[in-house]
Amino acid sequence: MITHLAMNSHPEPKKVLVIGGGDGGVLREVIKHECVEEAILCDIDEAVIRVSKQYLPDMSASYQHPKVKTHIGDGFKFLADYKNTFDVIITDSSDPDGPAESLFQLPYFELLEGALREGGVITTQAENQWLHIDLIQRLKQDCGKTFPVAEYAYTTIPTYPSGQIGFMVCCKDATRDVTKPLRRWSEEEEDKLCRYYNAKIHEASFILPTFARKKLSA
Repeated sequence: MITHLAMNSHPEPKKVLVIGGGDGGVLREVIKHECVEEAILCDIDEAVIRVSKQYLPDMSASYQHPKVKTHIGDGFKFLADYKNTFDVIITDSSDPDGPAESLFQLPYFELLEGALREGGVITTQAENQWLHIDLIQRLKQDCGKTFPVAEYAYTTIPTYPSGQIGFMVCCKDATRDVTKPLRRWSEEEEDKLCRYYNAKIHEASFILPTFARKKLSA
């Protein structure tokens, strides 16, 4: 979901950056989009990539793809060196408590915006609306200061606390409606490529419970 919400909200994402996501799962989904010409992953922890290659072959197989490049280092510093470069940036981070805290703050979103080409899209991990609604409200406000389009979406995954995780989906193009996929696979392609994501799920993920909708629109 964190991948396809962004990828299908862009008309033709050719150059994609993944921050974090060292297990390779996001990369695996990125390269399912044939329009991608280059996918770069930046992760601060080389061990995550190495262990994933050893024990998670299905997720890490994407590292062998010719379109994929890997950079070991701090995502903050990496972004500072790139301006107007990427069509899509996906931040697959850990929780905001601890080392990843800076990836949930305004300066990081400003770096993301600067590294995107015109019309670029980001998705970033944005916690759980049942447990972290105040944090999500701040994230949405900070993203709204940086991007003309900033929306919160969520999905259900049993391994996360309360079985749910959310994402901020933001775009530099003020006319873009990220709540509806700009590009769509056929049903046959969806069945082949994805176990969970489809065009209807894309739209439904932005429909929030009343309490969350009120909080995030305040």
